[in-house]
Amino acid sequence: MKAALFVPCYIDAFFPEVAIATLELLERLGVEVAYPLDQTCCAQPMANSGCEDDAAATEALFVKNFAKYDYIVGPSGSCVHHVREHLTDFAYLAGIRGGDEQAHAPVWHESVVRFRPHPEDHACSVTAR
Repeated sequence: MKAALFVPCYIDAFFPEVAIATLELLERLGVEVAYPLDQTCCAQPMANSGCEDDAAATEALFVKNFAKYDYIVGPSGSCVHHVREHLTDFAYLAGIRGGDEQAHAPVWHESVVRFRPHPEDHACSVTAR
C-alpha cells in the first residue's frame, strides 16, 4: 500500500506540527508514506467562493500529484471533503492520466481519507468521511 500525505495549505502555514505528527503516526503504524513535493492547495478556497473555473488548474495539479498513490491521507476534514465530494470535473482532468478518468472516479473518491482525534482515548483513527 502506497499512501501519500496531503498537507493542506493552512496546515502548512499555521499548524506545521499537525503535519509532522500525522507523518510520525502513519510511520509508527507501519504505513509507507510519500510526500509529493509539488503539492499545493486543494482549491477549496476558490471553489467555496464560486470560482470553480479558477480552481480547475489547482485541482488538476492535485490529481497529477496524487494519482499514483493507493491512499491520500490529510489532517483536515474540510480539505478531504472537498477532494472527495467536489473534485468532480473528471472530464477536464482526463488528460492528467491520459485515460478514461470517469472509470477511475469511484476509486479516487474512496481512497482519500482524513485523520481525526478519537474522542474517547485521544488516539487517532482513519476515517473515510
